[in-house]
Amino acid sequence: MSRWYTPKKTTGLYDGSKSEPFKLSRSKIEYFLECPKCFYVDRKLGISRPNGFPFNLNMAVDILLKQEFDIYREKALAHPLIKNYKVDAIPAKHEKIDEWRNTLRGIQFLHQPTNFLITGAIDDLWQNSKGEYIVVDYKATAKFGDIKELDKSWHECYKRQMEIYQWLFRQNGFNVSDTGYFVYCNGKTYNRIFNAKLEFDVTLIPYTGNGDWIEKTVLDIHKCLNSDQIPESNSECDYCNYVKTVNEG
Repeated sequence: MSRWYTPKKTTGLYDGSKSEPFKLSRSKIEYFLECPKCFYVDRKLGISRPNGFPFNLNMAVDILLKQEFDIYREKALAHPLIKNYKVDAIPAKHEKIDEWRNTLRGIQFLHQPTNFLITGAIDDLWQNSKGEYIVVDYKATAKFGDIKELDKSWHECYKRQMEIYQWLFRQNGFNVSDTGYFVYCNGKTYNRIFNAKLEFDVTLIPYTGNGDWIEKTVLDIHKCLNSDQIPESNSECDYCNYVKTVNEG
């Protein structure tokens, strides 16, 4: 058994009889939307999907972007990317910015009807001249062509990610702009020489979020976890289809 995979977890599982809040991360909400069965088996029975390898290059881009935007945050100045796209914003200064960007903490909200402690770790937070906070997420990839809009099927989870972050800040009493931004870094593969340097085309993509779906989804998750029945899998779940094919073979 790989040291990176724990076949049977015993901690962090849902138990409706306990009074302490159950921690539900933004990524686990997305997990439920991907496949209710996989989510239930993971969060209630302790059997999770095999882990994928971390995207270390993406993580490096994330770290470097945060460091760069922090320089302008300290100076209370707009980053050149913000200026180039004529966005009314500067990186926001807040005493909790590092906490909100910490994946082990993030911004949190106790959802009273379910006793879920809902969490999400942002990449960045800007603020406009009206005092509204702007949620910002970094993305890194390497694809042919310019990335100017979120028009692919897999971009839907990016949009939901943004909407959950906006929702969390609103639940914490912040004045949040409906429009968030994706700082999209696309690795250049057309350079003829590598020269030990990976360069990127960086675009800024606005997205107007709508979090109306979140409340119902959280209640659906609560209902799912309090059931003794394992829910049906998503017909498009690769993991469930793999297991089904193996069992049938």
